[in-house]
Amino acid sequence: MTAFLRPPKLDSILDGIGNTPLLRLRALEPKGVEIYAKLEFMNPGGSVKDRAARQIFLDAIACGELTKDKILIDSTSGNTGVAYSLLGAALGYRVTLVMPSNVTQARKDITRAFGTEIVFSDPMEGSDGAIRHVRRIVEADPERYYYPDQYSNASNWRGHYLGTGAEILSDLGDKITHFVTGLGTSGTMMGVTRRLKEHTRPIVCLAMEPADAAHGLEGLKHMDSSIVPPIYDRSLHDGTVTVDTDRGWDMSDRLVAELGLHVGHSAGANIFAAMRLANSLSEEGKTGCVVTIACDRGDRYFAPMRWEKRYQW
Repeated sequence: MTAFLRPPKLDSILDGIGNTPLLRLRALEPKGVEIYAKLEFMNPGGSVKDRAARQIFLDAIACGELTKDKILIDSTSGNTGVAYSLLGAALGYRVTLVMPSNVTQARKDITRAFGTEIVFSDPMEGSDGAIRHVRRIVEADPERYYYPDQYSNASNWRGHYLGTGAEILSDLGDKITHFVTGLGTSGTMMGVTRRLKEHTRPIVCLAMEPADAAHGLEGLKHMDSSIVPPIYDRSLHDGTVTVDTDRGWDMSDRLVAELGLHVGHSAGANIFAAMRLANSLSEEGKTGCVVTIACDRGDRYFAPMRWEKRYQW
């Protein structure tokens, strides 16, 4: 297969989105099974959400739904908001975001640096509260806004079908046997799975969820207790695994201390799920190649959150 390569010269910051490297996590591998993390924090906006946001922008502009006299507004727990803000600045569109007020200070500061307006929703209602709040804003003044609704927008998963999934196949081809990643909007899971399922060899695709509703894995959804995104199709993937908050946080700490890989806690949970899957295959005497997503960098989580176990409140 032809390798996906990031061009050495870019005409726009948009051209820097995608073609992220795969990092082999040898220190976590059991006998006979390889583990790879796709380093999505190397996108210009610092997260996997750059891909979905770019596709949403480009598709909306192409079909005329987003024009310069409208404000793009959406709900977000942070990373999509950073991506929207970066793209809005680059393309000349105004952006307003609805976020729970307890998202990390870094995400608030980054989005505002691009000129984005932030409207805060109830922190106790999480991402579902932000969804309900943005809907009220748009219903009150529909002509003022373009509301892409990342949770129901097919451009979300298309960004990963066209990019992330295709890149994984280009880099690993017949070697990949398993893919696992967390569910938030579900765009990454839906898009990558659709692409991997088109491959000539069977690839097992597993969704990862937090183990319970009151979790501390920012950006992820516990589906049974959440508003299920309309783009989510449970029939597309082969099963669901769960990860406790502490497992995700502890894995993030381990990765930065042992591998120099500084990622967020959702990425830690993804990698923990990949390692646990690899161990299970190895214990059964099987070989394989497990791929997961390193969603974002750990520096966006420096501001302590209420569930941070190392701080006293």
